[in-house]
Amino acid sequence: MPELTHRRRMLVLAICCMSLLIVSIDNTILNVALPAVQRDLHASTSGLQWAVDAYTLVLAALLMLAGSTADRIGRKRVFMTGLVVFTLGSLLCSLAPDLSSLVVFRMVQAVGGSMLNPVAMSIITNTFTDPRERARAIGVWGAVVGISMAAGPLVGGVLVESVGWRSIFWVNLPVGLAALLLTLRFVPESRAPRARRPDPLGQLLVIVLFGSLTYAIIEAPNAGFTAVLPFAVLACVALAGLLLHEPRRAEPLIELRFFRSAPFSGATVIAVSAFAALGGFLFLSTLYLQNVRGLSALEAGLWMLPMAVPTFLCAPLSGRLVGSRGPRLPLLVAGGALTASGVLFAAFEAETSDVTLFLGYVLFGVGFGFVNAPITNTAVSGMPRAQAGVAAAVASTSRQLGQTLGVAVVGAVLATGVGASSYRDTFVSAARPGWWILAACGLAVLVLGAVTSGPWARRTAERTAERLESTEERETARAGA
Repeated sequence: MPELTHRRRMLVLAICCMSLLIVSIDNTILNVALPAVQRDLHASTSGLQWAVDAYTLVLAALLMLAGSTADRIGRKRVFMTGLVVFTLGSLLCSLAPDLSSLVVFRMVQAVGGSMLNPVAMSIITNTFTDPRERARAIGVWGAVVGISMAAGPLVGGVLVESVGWRSIFWVNLPVGLAALLLTLRFVPESRAPRARRPDPLGQLLVIVLFGSLTYAIIEAPNAGFTAVLPFAVLACVALAGLLLHEPRRAEPLIELRFFRSAPFSGATVIAVSAFAALGGFLFLSTLYLQNVRGLSALEAGLWMLPMAVPTFLCAPLSGRLVGSRGPRLPLLVAGGALTASGVLFAAFEAETSDVTLFLGYVLFGVGFGFVNAPITNTAVSGMPRAQAGVAAAVASTSRQLGQTLGVAVVGAVLATGVGASSYRDTFVSAARPGWWILAACGLAVLVLGAVTSGPWARRTAERTAERLESTEERETARAGA
């Protein structure tokens, strides 16, 4: 890809951030609308979990395929296809006649979304070649998540109150169409120097693993352990199959050699932990604010601002810190704040007081604002640029898998403890184990951030990058011969 002017690079960044905005805002808007969806479509708690997780689950399953496909056939082409499919899926969601249709149309959305975020990150990585400039660009990218968290609940609350929950999907239509036209005009095409071959068996094993694991977790409270045990076993078999199959392929779907890098492995687990905390946090908060406190969708959206605003403010600061001082400090701040927020709810029932509820939301927003930039930068900066799409896709997959598991696990814990006839009376006590799980996720971010950002960890990253580049050069030479 030719070197672009500074103004053109900023425009490419803005276009990529538009795609992140519509993919991210979709989750925050839907969370505010969950009680309205529950009433209109007569959904159970597990039904609401599927409305959220059908989207993140398909994203997680297809992100790596989308990243490697974009590296192979062209990032711009795949990115534009994703915009078309996502926008069409949004339109279908707004027309869903029942819960089952909504879940299916959310999956259509996710197919398009899987072609957006990892491909956009790959475009950014190949557009911003200077490490410091790339870190700042990733900081802006992370700030868009904060914008979506701030705008989503407010916009969603206004739309749900004034028009109805179906209108929350209309927001994606003009943004998706504008991003499509701008991409066609201004984003240059790029691809990896050497095409990676598809890995259909690896992709099938990923789908089986994620799908069966999520089903087992969500349905366990209703169906019972015995009924979901076959799906848990199937998930274990799929995981074993991946670990045996992928190292034997010259061009695997999941490049397991990446995980020899301690920072990359740490960033992957941190992403799962942080986004599990996010998914569980939004799920519990929305149901509590509307179904227990009796707030309207708009009032619940306003209560989300103490979380969303710090995320928006801290994300670019985190990006600058990563560029100037490395990922350790942002990760320590993120882990400490996320842990403190979870403990505040779990041990002190923060939701029962306005002051502690506000403080818990602020702490979570600070933690989540600081965590995104070091995850992304660590995932892509130590890898060969030719494999930027694959590395970015692994990081994005970790985020979506974490959010899927967060909603599944916390929702299952809540469904087990909440009584059908005394929802308001039992919610706080039933949610307490879920808050402890979120505190544990924050602690994982804190510990792994400290352990995987030291000198020894950087040496493992350097050795891994050298091996990958050496292997890439040999394979390119062999292909040329």
